[in-house]
Amino acid sequence: MQCAGKALEELLVSAESQECLTVGVYESAKLMNVDPDCVAFCVLATDEAYEGDIALQIHFTLIQAFCFDNGIDIVRVNDTQRLAEILGNTDESGEPKDVHCILITNPSEDTLDDPALEKLSLFCEECRSFNEWVPAITLPER
Repeated sequence: MQCAGKALEELLVSAESQECLTVGVYESAKLMNVDPDCVAFCVLATDEAYEGDIALQIHFTLIQAFCFDNGIDIVRVNDTQRLAEILGNTDESGEPKDVHCILITNPSEDTLDDPALEKLSLFCEECRSFNEWVPAITLPER
């Protein structure tokens, strides 16, 4: 699982540098509604502070269903703070980023060709063979 965590961190850094990330529950839902074919991978993140947030759990359920219906690999991360560190703690306006949902998208003309994405896709496929449909990944420490 640590290998998957490292691959996820590499994928996030790579996708961000290629401007292939959509960050935030609302922004992700908008993108999935407009262009679901551009989504290559989905990360849902929460932590103890949000475990009881019913609205967030409903969003997660809907996003998961959408990903399943469209063949998009999806993982869970239980460390929003670490995700925010990887992506930078704030957006352009200085506000903390909503990292509860992150979509890795394909560049406009072709598919995202990234070894880390391939590793994660294989990891998800293996987990599904054990009926673990949304595997949890632990990100490596700094």
